Amino acid sequence: MNWDIFCNVVDNYGDIGVSWRLSRQLAGEYGMNVRLWVDDLESFIMLCPEGKKVDSQRLKGVEVRHWVSPFPEASPGEAVVESFGCQLPEPFVGKMASMQKKPVWINLEYLSAEDWIEECHGMPSPRPPLVKHFFFPGFTPKTGGLILERDLFDRRREFLKGWQAAYWQTLGMETDDRLKISLFSYENPALGSLMESWASGDEAVLCLVPEGRISRAVRHFFGNGASSKGNLEVGFVPFVEQEKYDLLLWACDINFVRGEDSFVRAQWAQKPFIWQIYPQEAEAHLKKLNAFLDRYCDGLAEPSLDAVRSMWGAWNGVGDAGQAWASFSDARAELEAHAATWAEEISGNNLASNLVDFVSGKR
Repeated sequence: MNWDIFCNVVDNYGDIGVSWRLSRQLAGEYGMNVRLWVDDLESFIMLCPEGKKVDSQRLKGVEVRHWVSPFPEASPGEAVVESFGCQLPEPFVGKMASMQKKPVWINLEYLSAEDWIEECHGMPSPRPPLVKHFFFPGFTPKTGGLILERDLFDRRREFLKGWQAAYWQTLGMETDDRLKISLFSYENPALGSLMESWASGDEAVLCLVPEGRISRAVRHFFGNGASSKGNLEVGFVPFVEQEKYDLLLWACDINFVRGEDSFVRAQWAQKPFIWQIYPQEAEAHLKKLNAFLDRYCDGLAEPSLDAVRSMWGAWNGVGDAGQAWASFSDARAELEAHAATWAEEISGNNLASNLVDFVSGKR
């Protein structure tokens, strides 16, 4: 079956991160002919360094096309996915409408843990002579599920059994007993308080920061080109392609993540993590954050539950991150066990598989 997936890169790498990961899985695991349309190839190349700024290229089993205006001549596939409500080009929609057997048109929505998405998942929106269907990723069986490759957990186990030391050597570091933290974040006013608590704390901390939006603020914290203070040392790592980012999450003890794609990967890493949700007007994002915490924290003992809620809240602007850190760090053992249980619970609802079944059912 031929699939067209459209991605309008709005900000950061969340849109293209999800679209590229889904495209690879549909092609590699389900044998679909996938054509990914991307309007910002520069952002795409950050996630797939072998990519080039050309109109058409084939990478990792996916045909990657540059989405430009005027839109090039192209016949729609049997499935058309509009990622995150991006508006399809009118010439392409016109061709969809003129086809005798209409494509299955899907609006792949943003991930949410809110209850209302269960009612809206799969709902049709008539656009005569076409019908668009809303597809909601989520954490319950009544949603579209999450992106999870078939072999991801096996690769993680192999890495933890014998490849960690080699991975640290690729970063120019040796494994040691320090607490290892990955910090992938938007700009965040809570950063200074958090790093000060690491520097002045009793435990030695190695913080790995993928080069990006927060790098300047981290460097400013140390000043004078330094990379350590008290019990804290920071190492900057290059922005890496998607597959290599998983290794960083697996190698660290605690992971700070942002947006949508790294948020899901942190859950598959089965380590304690802190999510920085993308801020929205009128603090609408906090409702989404708490909806996830209501699900994720179910089953945690009260001290650990309070520690997670305090730390996540502080990292998202409600409270002091430095003060919240100690309780979160103390709860690490229970949080790691809980993370493994949580990953197992949600792993059975696979987004790619659900999409394939949905499209097949509409054909």
